[in-house]
Amino acid sequence: MKNTLQVLKERRSVRGYTDKLVPEETLDKIVEAGLYAPSTRQDTVLIVVQDPQTVATLKKLNARIVEEQRGQSSGDPYYGAPTILAVIAKKSSSCALYNGSLVLGNLMNAAHALGVESCWIHRAKEVFELDEGKALLSEWGLDADEYIGIGNLALGYPSGDYPVAEPRDASRVIKVL
Repeated sequence: MKNTLQVLKERRSVRGYTDKLVPEETLDKIVEAGLYAPSTRQDTVLIVVQDPQTVATLKKLNARIVEEQRGQSSGDPYYGAPTILAVIAKKSSSCALYNGSLVLGNLMNAAHALGVESCWIHRAKEVFELDEGKALLSEWGLDADEYIGIGNLALGYPSGDYPVAEPRDASRVIKVL
């Protein structure tokens, strides 16, 4: 396994996936890393979706929101990924957005360390506010009125070249020593 600093520097958002599923053992390790994200409370829920019909539903709902927001078709907002991880959190938590974001960061970095790639996909909040999104939450045993979508991950194996990191802008760092 790669060391932490190497993973943090190398991980990139991948926007094209093969249809090869991530093995359950690998998914379990990725999810475990998400569960260990720094948190003031354990107020996030991770939803792992590989069922093709549910993946298609989530893609359709997310694409509908893109079309409504931008007035244009988005195609597949998950770039062909066969696995989607959705992170939701309790609406009552004042730290829901922060805790969920930390979970998503851990998930992406753990995935890369295990040879699986990802891309953070927005609009989880909007997807789970739709009647169809609320129905999914209910189907999964969650009270849709108690949770808010934080983010989604497209997860899988790249179908093309791996993106290269752009040089970092050193002027973004201010040291007060």
